[in-house]
Amino acid sequence: MKKFVIIAFVAVTGLFSVNAMAQSKVAHINAQALVGSMPEAKKAETDLQTYAQSLEAEGKTMVDEYTKKVKEFDDKAASMTENMKEIKGREIQDAQKRIQDYRERAETQVQQKQQELLKPIYDKARKAIEDVAKEKGYGYVIDSSAGLLLVSPTADDLLPAVKTKLGIK
Repeated sequence: MKKFVIIAFVAVTGLFSVNAMAQSKVAHINAQALVGSMPEAKKAETDLQTYAQSLEAEGKTMVDEYTKKVKEFDDKAASMTENMKEIKGREIQDAQKRIQDYRERAETQVQQKQQELLKPIYDKARKAIEDVAKEKGYGYVIDSSAGLLLVSPTADDLLPAVKTKLGIK
């Protein structure tokens, strides 16, 4: 009798879980296309390019200074003492190291700026996707921007609905 109750319990819970899974609707959206169509993303990209260009200009100044030192060294090397060549050589190496360090820092700063600018945009997009999925009764939304979604019905594409919710045409 005890085994019968356990088997009946397992069977009933299995039916409920299958029924719950059957009720979960799945939709898809190209999140990259959504974010790319948002006006905020276009502004963020412009701001990021401006920021990167300002860092690049500063780096160019350092490279110009380095090039000037190398040219000066090449022009005067024949008349320099060994001690002077060594000092100038170290100066050139130091300038080269500063340029390399600057490039690494600039790359990190651009990445941080990109994250700073895009986080609110991604958050806004995610919230809109969640809201539309809830309104339409979808339990799962798959991001199709990675290109891994092999087959998908157009009726379950949330991109048009989310764009409408965000006021994007």
